[in-house]
Parts: sequence; C-alpha cells; structure tokens
Amino acid sequence: MLDRVKDIHQEIDQFRVDSPEQLEQFRMRFISRKGVITELFEGLKTVPQADRRAVGQELNGLKNFAQERFDTFSQQIDEQRTTSGGTPPVDLTLPTIPNLTGTQHPLSLVRQRIIQIFERIGFNVADGPEIETDWYNFGALNFPDNHPARDMQDTFFIAKAAGNEGDDTPNDTLLRTHTSNVQIRLMERQTPPIRSIMPGRVYRNETISARAHCMFHQVEGIYIDRNVGFKDLKDTLYHFVKELFEPGTQIRFRPSYFPFTEPSAEIDISCQICGGKGCNICKHSGWVEIAGSGMVDPQVIANCGIDPEEFTGFAFGMGIERITQLKYVVNDLRLYTENDVRFLRQFEGL
Repeated sequence: MLDRVKDIHQEIDQFRVDSPEQLEQFRMRFISRKGVITELFEGLKTVPQADRRAVGQELNGLKNFAQERFDTFSQQIDEQRTTSGGTPPVDLTLPTIPNLTGTQHPLSLVRQRIIQIFERIGFNVADGPEIETDWYNFGALNFPDNHPARDMQDTFFIAKAAGNEGDDTPNDTLLRTHTSNVQIRLMERQTPPIRSIMPGRVYRNETISARAHCMFHQVEGIYIDRNVGFKDLKDTLYHFVKELFEPGTQIRFRPSYFPFTEPSAEIDISCQICGGKGCNICKHSGWVEIAGSGMVDPQVIANCGIDPEEFTGFAFGMGIERITQLKYVVNDLRLYTENDVRFLRQFEGL
C-alpha cells in the first residue's frame, strides 16, 4: 500500500496542466469520488491493524498534496485567461435563454389610465396620509357620532401609545376608510378653484372574500369653484365612462345618500361582462354600480374654511378593483393580492 501511495505521489508531482481540459483530467484522475486516492482510502480496511495508522497518515498527506496541486493549477488557468484578456469560448449551439418580459399589475394599469383621463380635462393628482384622525376621515365630512362607519366592525382604529391606555379620551387615530380625507386637507390649504383626484389605498374591517377585501384602492375627485352645478358632475363622469370602457357603454345616475354630498347619486354602467343581458356579476340586472357622487354639502365646504355662499362643487369616488374587474373580467378580488404569476402574466403587453 505504501509503495502505491509513493507511485501516485510521484505521478501527481509529474503531472502538467496547461489547459482547462487537462485540469479536468487531473481532477477526475486524482481527487474525484472515483479517483485513485478514493480507491486507496477504500482499500485501507484491508491493511493490517498494526500498519493502518501509518498508512492512513500517508494517505491524508497524499490527499492534501493532490488538492494543493489542483488549486495551484486552477489559479494558473485563471491567470492565463485574465492575462490574455479572453473569456471562455461561447458555445453557439446551446439554446438561448428566453428574455422574459415583465408586466404591470392590472390595478396599476387601471389606476394610470384613470389618472390619464382626468388629467386631460384639467384635474391634478393629490395624495395624503393613510393613517388619519377621526376629524379628517369622518367629522369634517358630516358623519354623525353614531354613524355605523365609526364602529370597530367597519374601521381599523390604531391602538393608543404605550402609557396612555388609561386615558379616557376617545381614540381618534385610524386607517382611512376612503380617500376623502385628502379632499378635506386639500380644501383647508388651497383656495378655489380646486380640481383634483385622489387615488390611494384604503382600509375597512371586512371579511376577505371573492367580492370584498379589507384593503383596496379608490380614486376620488373633487371640483370646487364658483357656479359649479350638477350638470358639470354628469358631464365629467359621462366623459370618464366613454373614455375608459367600450363604445356603447350606457351610464345612469340613481338618487342616493351620502353624509358629505347633497344631492347624491350612484353611477351605474351597463355590465361589461354580459353586455347588459344579465349575469351573476350584475345580479341579472344588466347594470353594475361603479361610483358614488354628488354636490359637496355646504357644511363640508364651510368646515374647511371656504365660503359656501360663494363656492360650490361636486365630488365622486370609485373603487379601482371594481373598475378593473369590469374592464378585464376578473371574477375574484383576491386574485389582485395573491401574486399568482399565472394571473399576472395575462396582462403582458397591455
């Protein structure tokens, strides 16, 4: 066994490596799992017990010597490549790596399209905080103290800071339930005319299902100026629907109630899924609600320090998820937040 070790040691010492191919031959011959050194270690069990320790030491020395030589040869090959300025040859017969094109999220696509439509008719984009106070989210918008929307079942309230748990003052910090808070902040700091839309994320304490989610997106808009009437509201939303949806889409206004607008109306369009014939999405009515709207209540205008005798205005709000559902025929709102690439890839090229 010791004679065999000496022969392999001499063979390693005399081995010359000048190319990557020869380096691979060295590795396969000596230090691979099927190399000669591995075979010698497997034969160690046949060595008499008295000689096994000495032979084992020689084998470990041989293994270390082979690894050192391999590392030296590898470094020499790398230096040769660097000195020559070359790179490993490219195998032109290999298949190409496909260039995968990414895509924007469908909610981002619809949000950008909505912003584009309103910007072209003079609206700018405003933003505000998602963590809000009760005044901006409810009080300034004429929500009474006993309104159901203030209940913990509808609104996510933020816990009081540590050390203030015993404070009897009401907790008025919350996650905004709509982007109307941005309208109030905008009217407080800006003199009319005001013409803005407020896209953003909102939160409501609802059970997640195919038709509802605790987090979703809205686009609200407001126009405050002298002599603004309900006709201006209708013309604006008629234009929006004609620009966003398919030609021939019908629109209707239904009387409704909101604390911050008077008069108020909900906007329906003919169902994009069934073409108005009736389906599960439109509950077989042929119409789908897409937004709420109305003339801004004079008290809301006054709450923001603007004279309601001089200025009037309209406001509207819509859910981006609902608009996207109709535009791209999405039947489950949970798909928007599950990051399923099979769903997202359907929007490539849009």
